[in-house]
Amino acid sequence: MMSMARETGTGSDGDVVFQGQHLQGVSRTFALTLPQLPDALRHAVGNAYLLCRIADTIEDDPALSAVEKRAFMKRWVDVVAGRADAEGFSTDLGSRLSSSTPETERRLVADTPRVIAITRGLGPAQQKALGRCVGIMTQGMADFQERASLNGLADAREFDRYCYHVAGVVGEMLTDLFCAYSDEIGTRREALFALSVSFGQGLQMTNILKDMWEDRARGVCWLPCDVFQSAGFDLRDLSPGHAPPGFVVGLDRLVALAGHHLEQALRYILLIPGRETGIRRFCLWSLGMAVLTLRRIHATPGFPSGQTVKISRRAVRAIVVSTSALARSDLALRLVFRGLNHGLPRVGTGDWPRVTAG
Repeated sequence: MMSMARETGTGSDGDVVFQGQHLQGVSRTFALTLPQLPDALRHAVGNAYLLCRIADTIEDDPALSAVEKRAFMKRWVDVVAGRADAEGFSTDLGSRLSSSTPETERRLVADTPRVIAITRGLGPAQQKALGRCVGIMTQGMADFQERASLNGLADAREFDRYCYHVAGVVGEMLTDLFCAYSDEIGTRREALFALSVSFGQGLQMTNILKDMWEDRARGVCWLPCDVFQSAGFDLRDLSPGHAPPGFVVGLDRLVALAGHHLEQALRYILLIPGRETGIRRFCLWSLGMAVLTLRRIHATPGFPSGQTVKISRRAVRAIVVSTSALARSDLALRLVFRGLNHGLPRVGTGDWPRVTAG
């Protein structure tokens, strides 16, 4: 049976251009993948990203205290839900952002009223999905900001919980949006939802590893202490460009965990009907870039900055071309990603930190 659109969420040409300009400013990678989605989904997913990015802006600004961040995040949830004024929120938050917040994000905050106006034009199921995501995300962000430090998170369970709140829930939201778009996808909701958290968390864990030095410059570390302590390394001794043996062991364990989630993400993508090539490409491009980034992190454990392990434009083009050409073939995609994962550390059969040879 062919997919049948149930909730479109398409916007005016002006709104599409507006969101596209902001997306290009705050995330070129997302701006690259978003156009692959069918029109009926693109507008809602783009709006969702902007809502989440405003939450990220609150979380990342070093001038805001943990108390202020919690207050602004609570207001943001109310704004998204229609219980608070977007204009007042935009003005108040904009006045408190420090110079370290990129100008692109400052402009996004200034344009909050229009972002929210677009949210209001989405279908009921889409608005519900976005509101749930922002609510869970901001609650988790506020909780973790109150104990953020350079010492890292207490353990692997806390690491997992943090990744769920800032990204796993995004995987759940995308699943809700995909199911609202297509009756056929909706029949697979239970199986998709079971894998959706891994889809978001695998991408987030990769970003945490890539951005560990930029995070430390802001005074935070999201790595789990126990994973490194069990390898004989204390995160308080971490310094750019140095990779003691214990740190390398701990890093490989996290690379293995992120890789495991990305393998689950491929299973998620293959549950999307093959005829929905746009949705598949949207997911596959992000997945491929994450796996290549993990490979660079694994090969260069002493990398001094995220820029060092950033994949090249040539690599991005290779992912785009290969996955696009094979988007309909489950077998071909499995073979491609098996090749990409070759040589990476893998999670063992017991507790996840136990790594086996790639």
